[in-house]
Amino acid sequence: MHAQFLDFVPASAKPLLIELLDNDNLTVKVKRERKTRHGDYRMLPNGKHQITVNSNLNSYRFLITLIHEIAHFEAYSKYGRQIKPHGKEWKHTFQHLMLPFIRPEVFPLELLPLLANHFKNPKASSDTDTQLAYALKQFNEDDNKTYVFELPLNQTFKLYNGRVFRRGNKRRKRIECVEVSSGKLYLFNPNAEVEVLD
Repeated sequence: MHAQFLDFVPASAKPLLIELLDNDNLTVKVKRERKTRHGDYRMLPNGKHQITVNSNLNSYRFLITLIHEIAHFEAYSKYGRQIKPHGKEWKHTFQHLMLPFIRPEVFPLELLPLLANHFKNPKASSDTDTQLAYALKQFNEDDNKTYVFELPLNQTFKLYNGRVFRRGNKRRKRIECVEVSSGKLYLFNPNAEVEVLD
């Protein structure tokens, strides 16, 4: 049951994950890349519980995403379905589940302080933690990608969906970008992956 997804996590995390998932009786499926999410959790019509995680994630991002989704299941099981998906109950559960994994046997030393800081108050997506997201991307196999924060002012770029933008000024946490076709202003996460246009 566990063979498929265990190939995607750091080796030293496998025993803890097997124990966690055997107790929770969750099904984990590995999916092709989805641009809008790294993973998800849902209760199926037959009453069983399923987690999906994207196959294109590096092993550290895969592990964080998997624990994120397990935390949804455990928070709903403990507190009921009326809680907010990323509210205090989920945050507490995510912190509790992630703690045994935040150690040098599982994660590289350079990620540990960033993870410790992130898990003081975990967000709905680790992508909103710019420092952690960028550090995690350094472990991607294909890391010749370009990010919005690297672009010079007024550089045009394209997203995966074909929409074209021009980079503007940086705000406190986001970067202003104008869609070329509509002239509308959008705020981008600095770590958004883009394709540079000439």
